[in-house]
Amino acid sequence: MIISSATDYREAARRRLPPFLFQYIDGGSYAEQTMRRNISDLADIALRQRILKNVSALNTGTELFGRKLNIPAALAPVGLTGMYARRGEVQAARAAARKGIPFTLSTVSVCPIEEVQGRSPVPIWFQLYVLKDRGFMKNALERAKAAGITTLVFTVDMPTPGARYRDAHSGMSGPNAAIRRYVQAMTHPIWAWDVGVRGRPHDLGNISRYRGNPTKLEDYIGWLANNFDPSISWKDLEWIRDYWDGPMVIKGILDPKDAKDAVRFGADGIVVSNHGGRQLDGVLSSARALPPIAEAVKGELKILADSGIRSGLDIARMVAMGADAVLLGRAFVYALAAGGQKGVENLLDIMEKELRVAMTLTGASAISDLTSESLARLAPEFG
Repeated sequence: MIISSATDYREAARRRLPPFLFQYIDGGSYAEQTMRRNISDLADIALRQRILKNVSALNTGTELFGRKLNIPAALAPVGLTGMYARRGEVQAARAAARKGIPFTLSTVSVCPIEEVQGRSPVPIWFQLYVLKDRGFMKNALERAKAAGITTLVFTVDMPTPGARYRDAHSGMSGPNAAIRRYVQAMTHPIWAWDVGVRGRPHDLGNISRYRGNPTKLEDYIGWLANNFDPSISWKDLEWIRDYWDGPMVIKGILDPKDAKDAVRFGADGIVVSNHGGRQLDGVLSSARALPPIAEAVKGELKILADSGIRSGLDIARMVAMGADAVLLGRAFVYALAAGGQKGVENLLDIMEKELRVAMTLTGASAISDLTSESLARLAPEFG
């Protein structure tokens, strides 16, 4: 099929993947209203078109935590990325490196820290949850530091897993899940050979290294449910701030008061995020949450945003509303599933071109020129 956008990659991924994997990455929580609003609210942001502004020296680059980026973006942490392509985290990290942006490895990745960082030509970021098992957290931090990882991303909006109805229907969880996944894999032979056979081992690499035995896919949901910590508070991050001497980013901020708490805590950055609509349905879209957060803390730390970003135009919108950069999640996983490393590289090429068009037609020669002045209006529901 012809690929010209993240939407095309989504359809290509749907065709290639067993349903349990496609529905897992494609779905949200409850009725998925927030997931849909992430996209629709962002699309409702109107940019201000300007003409005759001489943007011949246009530059999409920026700097984040001491690293120069080709575009203001990084690949987000996505669990089980290694199930979407053979050793998928490694392929995604290489694609990000080739395109000049960071890759963020999830706590619940298939490939462990050492494999991904050891096969990436540049330092990656590492994402960690606050878990009941503090021994695992300490072990993961030690291994990340030893591997040369530069930036730590703490996801704090998951003290308990969201209610994801699709998973029970698709075979990711629910009755006879293992048998259903096996049947689905057999009806998708390209994936079954490339990932199912050649992509082994299929376990949670970081957790398996700590436990000393494989943590398989069938253990995934149960392990998450048993280890996420509903008692989490800012004090639980204090020892990590003392322990980790590199940039530290708090992911899962939707309220300006929480953003101000992150500043007081000493975070180097935050991610305005509702977990892609996969946690509490009915909360604000990231596009709606971002402007008041930027107004509250802009300049005091780096502001990233995710959820709903499907194009370079969306990147321009988020930056104009106050983000220093964005995280790309579902979009890159669709491309990875459809085309591996080359698919992710192509998607990033597409997004860069789209960003350049948006900048050209708004008269922005540099990323710093994308400001509130670049916005024609906010949609009525944005107030």
